[in-house]
Amino acid sequence: MARVVVTGLGAVTPVGAGREEVWRHLLAGRSGFAPVSSFDTGKFSTHLGAEVQGFDPVPWVRTLDPARLGRASQLAVAAARRALEDAGIEPGTVAPERAGVAMGTTSGEPREVEKLNDAILAGAGAAGEAGATFISLYPCHMIAAHVAREVGFSGVCTMIPTACAAGNYAIAHGLDLLRHGRADLMLAGGADAFSRITYAGFHRLGAIAPERCQPFDKNRKGMIPGEGAAILVLEPLERALARGARIYAEVAGYGLSCDAHHMTAAHPEGDGAARAMSAALADAGLQPADVSYVSAHGTGTPTNDRLEILAVQRVFGEAPRTPMSSIKSMIGHTMGAASAIEALVCSLAVATGWIPPTMNLEEPDGDLDYVPNQAREHDVRVAMNNAYAFGGNNASVIFRRVEA
Repeated sequence: MARVVVTGLGAVTPVGAGREEVWRHLLAGRSGFAPVSSFDTGKFSTHLGAEVQGFDPVPWVRTLDPARLGRASQLAVAAARRALEDAGIEPGTVAPERAGVAMGTTSGEPREVEKLNDAILAGAGAAGEAGATFISLYPCHMIAAHVAREVGFSGVCTMIPTACAAGNYAIAHGLDLLRHGRADLMLAGGADAFSRITYAGFHRLGAIAPERCQPFDKNRKGMIPGEGAAILVLEPLERALARGARIYAEVAGYGLSCDAHHMTAAHPEGDGAARAMSAALADAGLQPADVSYVSAHGTGTPTNDRLEILAVQRVFGEAPRTPMSSIKSMIGHTMGAASAIEALVCSLAVATGWIPPTMNLEEPDGDLDYVPNQAREHDVRVAMNNAYAFGGNNASVIFRRVEA
C-alpha cells in the first residue's frame, strides 16, 4: 500500500482562519467564545457560542455563486481553497478524475431548515420560494459536492454524516482510497454551521456550559457549541516527494468502532473508544508507548470526559504518561468539523514540536497529563486524534513524522 502524507492544511474556525492564524491563536490559548450573535438566545438559560465571526465567503468561492451555498458549504469551500493554496496546488494541475473529496458533517445545512420554518410561519408565498431553495441546499451531500464543483475534482466525492467523529471518518476514507491507488489526491475534512436547531438540542440535553468549557476539570459543566471547517490535502508520499511538497505528517493509520449501546450516551466503560484507539495503533504498526501526543475529543461534558479518561487509561495504562489536550476548551465543539480541525492540530504538532493547551483547567480529573493552560514544546513524533460521536461512532487517526 502507498504511504499517505498531509501536504496542505486549510481551516475556518472560531479563533481565526488559515493554518498560521489558527495555530498561533491555539498555542496562545485564545478563546473563541462569545455571546451568540446569529439568533436570539433569550429563551435559553445559556448564551455563549463559538461562531466564526466576520466570515466573508466571496474571496474564496470563485467558481460557484456564494449566495447559492449554505453556510456549511461556504465554510468548506473556503477551507478547501486555503488547503490547496497551502499545498501549492492549482486545481487545474491535477488530473480531475484522479482527485476526490471526502467530507464529514453532523447536521449538514441546518440553517436552511430554519429559513424554511420561518418562511412557513410567515406565509404561503414566502414558503414556496424558500422551499425551492431548501431542496437545493439542505441535503448534506451538497457540502462535498460544492467543494468538488468549486475546485473541479471529478473523482470520488463522499459525504460521511457520522456526527462528531465525521471528520476523522472522512480522513480515514481518503487514506484508504490513496493507499490502494484509487486516487492521486484527496481533500478530506469536515464542516458544520452554527444553528439554533443544534443549540436547542444540546441545551435540551443539559450539555451546554453556562460560562466556559473546561475539559477534564472536576468542575466541568458542559460543552459550548461551535462551527467551522477544516480540510487536509492528502497525497501519496512518492507524489509529494516528486513535486517537492512540504510534508506536515504521514497519516499512518486509523481505527473505527461503534459502541452499539445508546443513541447519545457512550459505552459506560469506554469500550468502543478503546477499541478505536487500539485498532488505529495496529493499523499504523505502533504501540501505545510510541505515541507522543493525544488530541482528545474532550468536550467538557461530565460523562464524555469521564469515559474518555477510562478509555485512554485502558489503552495507555502501561505506556509513559502521554500528553493529551483538548482544543475544544478554546474553539468549542464544532461538530462534524471538530476532528478535522483536530487533525490539522495533530499535523502541526508533528511538524512544529508544539502541543496546544487544555484551557480553563483548574482541578484535573484523573492522573493524566492534560497540558494545562499553556502550550508546551514537545518532541511529537506520533500524534493520535480521537473523536467520539452520537450513535456510538468512534474514530481514531494517527499522524506520524516523516523522517528525512
